[in-house]
Amino acid sequence: MRSIIRIMVCAFILSALLAGCAPQPTTPQRLAYGLTLAPSGIDPHINASSELGIPLTSVYDTLVYQDPASGKFVPGLAQSWKISDDGKTYTFVLRHDVKFHDGTSFNAAAVKVNLDRIADPATNSQKAVFLLGPFDRAEVTDEFTIAIYLKQPFAPLLDGLSQVYLGIASPAALAKWGKDYQLHQVGTGPFIFKEYVPKDHLTLVRNPDYKWGPSIWENRGPAYLDEITFRFYEDAATRALALESGQAQVMGEVPPQDVDRLTGSGKFTLVAVPIPGQPLQMFLNTQRAPTDDLRVRQALIYATDRAAIVKAIFRDKSPAAFGPLTAVTVGYDPSVKSLYPFNPDKARQLLDEAGWRVGPDGIRQKDGKRLQVDGVLMGFGFVPETAQLVQAQWAAVGVDWKTQSVPYGTLLQAGSEGSVNVIPFFDSGSDPDILRKFFTSDAAFNYAKVSDPAIDAALDRAVTLTNPTDRAPLYADVQQRVMAQALIVPIRDYVNLNVAAKSVTGLHYDARGWFPQLSNVKLLTFNIK
Repeated sequence: MRSIIRIMVCAFILSALLAGCAPQPTTPQRLAYGLTLAPSGIDPHINASSELGIPLTSVYDTLVYQDPASGKFVPGLAQSWKISDDGKTYTFVLRHDVKFHDGTSFNAAAVKVNLDRIADPATNSQKAVFLLGPFDRAEVTDEFTIAIYLKQPFAPLLDGLSQVYLGIASPAALAKWGKDYQLHQVGTGPFIFKEYVPKDHLTLVRNPDYKWGPSIWENRGPAYLDEITFRFYEDAATRALALESGQAQVMGEVPPQDVDRLTGSGKFTLVAVPIPGQPLQMFLNTQRAPTDDLRVRQALIYATDRAAIVKAIFRDKSPAAFGPLTAVTVGYDPSVKSLYPFNPDKARQLLDEAGWRVGPDGIRQKDGKRLQVDGVLMGFGFVPETAQLVQAQWAAVGVDWKTQSVPYGTLLQAGSEGSVNVIPFFDSGSDPDILRKFFTSDAAFNYAKVSDPAIDAALDRAVTLTNPTDRAPLYADVQQRVMAQALIVPIRDYVNLNVAAKSVTGLHYDARGWFPQLSNVKLLTFNIK
């Protein structure tokens, strides 16, 4: 009897101890997430900011998903697909068990409504329509099968279809809300759009019926969080304060100097996510003196101490860049790392060969003119701080860089017009076709003003090939040509520095690097006595 009583007492004590330390399941799981930009619009079919995708990736599902680890595409709302031999027809067989948040059924007709909306010129799509490439039309072949027809092969189509900008919205909601749809968005994702107050907050709530997450997600069913509220912290100085005060439990793009302090406190975790696409780079105008001289452009690259910039400004939290693609981008050519090591003596030699001689104030001169280059800067992405160091490095070899901070729209105009020598720029994208936006002769962002038939031919050919193995040599050749012609000064590969409270677990990001996969996130709430 005493043994039985002793066992019962021990069991009671053990259960009490476990209860005292166990997560409290009745506590509502509410997450506060800090955004760094208040977009002017958040309709993913219309607007283009990365910031809209951070919350809305959880509202919408896409036809396919991209595995961040392998880069391969896996089924999403489409359970399978086929690509025609000529690369111009993609046929998707869709899931039968999906419902929109408003209770309406997902099917091929719904996909067609979305694609037609994006392709309609009246929509004025800023990004989604370009992700569709040479889209011709979509046809419903049966209730759960849809064919997408292209005017010509377009290898990045699956990449585009895996992004939130091509997320599938409820046709009923699109019809009901019209121009006000951005305030009443309805998808099929693990979270439901509850409320959006522009420039203040956006709130999502858990979709209890969700059960069709892709295979690459740890949690494919209903999310663990009950509610997520996104708030905007445009001033970088306020982001660490919001974390420390508990206003936010997750924050993206935290300044490197604040990351050290936050993580050093033991209360926060750094989730650093490398961003595919283009690095922070300085485009050099090949059609404007003095950067119309290849030797001058090459000298500027040799004179730039990227390692020093990364250490001083980015606290070694983002790596130095070596070419026009970041190192995590599909198709990146690692051999560019051997090009243009920091070598100020080589820079001086090239400038001497170009006829520029050191003047009395240390700035070089030729034919009575100073070696001066002009440029415009945007005020974000640590560009002003980076430019200040680059100015000093270039001055050390006799080049005077005159900079002017301007509104972003003015910078884009200067790049289009070719009115300055140097323009800093960076862009994200998970397909190497991003190079076509910047280096083809007719590219919208051809800030280097390059016209190279070999680059044009390689990029135009690569976009038509669906086999990555066939595309890779073409992109490698383009990267080599860009650097051989010294079209850019690479600075640093972009890394999104996300900081989360220790209570946040399961936080992961998609292949783009910006968009969190939030259905797997849990908040640990311990009541330790």
